[in-house]
Amino acid sequence: MTNTVLDAVEAHAEEFAALGPENEKLGRLTDRTVELLRETGVIRMLQSAKYGGAEAHPRDFAEVVMRLASLDGSTGWVAGIVGVHPWEMSMCDPRVQEEIWGEDHDTWIASPYAPMGVLRPVEGGYIFNGHWQFSSGTDHCDWIFLGAFLGDEEGNTLMPPKNYHVILPRSDYEIVEDSWDVVGLRGTGSKDVIVKDAFIPEHRVVEFAKFLDGSQPAESGHTDPSFHIPFTTAFPLGITSAVVGIAEGALAAHLAYQKTRVQITGTKVKDDPYVLFAISAAAEEIKASRTAMLENVTRFYDKAAAGEEVTFAERAASRRTQVAAAWRAVRAMDEVVARSGGNGLRMDNPIQRFWRDGHMGLAHAIHVPGSVFHATALTDIDITPPPGPMLSMI
Repeated sequence: MTNTVLDAVEAHAEEFAALGPENEKLGRLTDRTVELLRETGVIRMLQSAKYGGAEAHPRDFAEVVMRLASLDGSTGWVAGIVGVHPWEMSMCDPRVQEEIWGEDHDTWIASPYAPMGVLRPVEGGYIFNGHWQFSSGTDHCDWIFLGAFLGDEEGNTLMPPKNYHVILPRSDYEIVEDSWDVVGLRGTGSKDVIVKDAFIPEHRVVEFAKFLDGSQPAESGHTDPSFHIPFTTAFPLGITSAVVGIAEGALAAHLAYQKTRVQITGTKVKDDPYVLFAISAAAEEIKASRTAMLENVTRFYDKAAAGEEVTFAERAASRRTQVAAAWRAVRAMDEVVARSGGNGLRMDNPIQRFWRDGHMGLAHAIHVPGSVFHATALTDIDITPPPGPMLSMI
């Protein structure tokens, strides 16, 4: 099947790449970068057809995100994260979908999902307060998903905690300027967000557990298989794809640089078997990361198409595959960057930007291997992991 969005991205590949340094300098995506993302249709790939979306195969979406990230890490990152939000929104209450997309199908939605806020029940809804970090691409979004815990009438978090996703318009939250000063992915503009005493109608709140157990997709009425893959496969897909794409970009920049490079010893790189070996080994590791990630999401799509249920053990194994893919790709990137020489790390060389972006992406919570690998190993020996933080990313 032809990936028309990927074709559109390729048509603008040189411009996406050229805008990378400007995105980084600005601390967010430039207006031109966003204009190109809108023109190519990247953000609407996983969106419901009812509101102008493509309902694309998630594999196609991942391939587009990887290509964008190979041109500029920040562009791929924002496309990967903001591009998954329409997938979730398409399964939320029809009233909020109409509020967001009724007049403009290209309205973008930000996040983060970390439960850093508390919902206090009141008549007809909730009063909401909180402070969140890392809202990628938020300057270009008019609505937002925010993670929250349910509270009591006094605003104290109920125990055991119940996790919700809360949907707010731009008028109900504040973006904290100058709150994104980091070593990598600087162009993502992943700024802090603050909510103070916002009233949230009941239809703009969805229980996260209903996405994890599949009941929310079932209740939404969608029949396209893309809406029935696990949330913990779908959401990390955009982020991990960006990291793998960044590694691909670093490798491409390294190869372009090495073609004519002469080392300080006087040896041309083309005559150095050790560097050439490292290049080939890294290329295969990055390709293996891409292959594993795409096979993983395709397998779940096929299960959904066949109406098969997904077990917890399968979800856990899926997360292990995603986490391992990101780490494998970044380790391989490190091998080629280490052989780029001092000039390869000058600020006017794109290699260093891909290197910084890749390590920043690896630091995202979904790529922390400890709890994911621990839980997956327990399921492999038929032991159910205990509830709590270990399961939050599965």
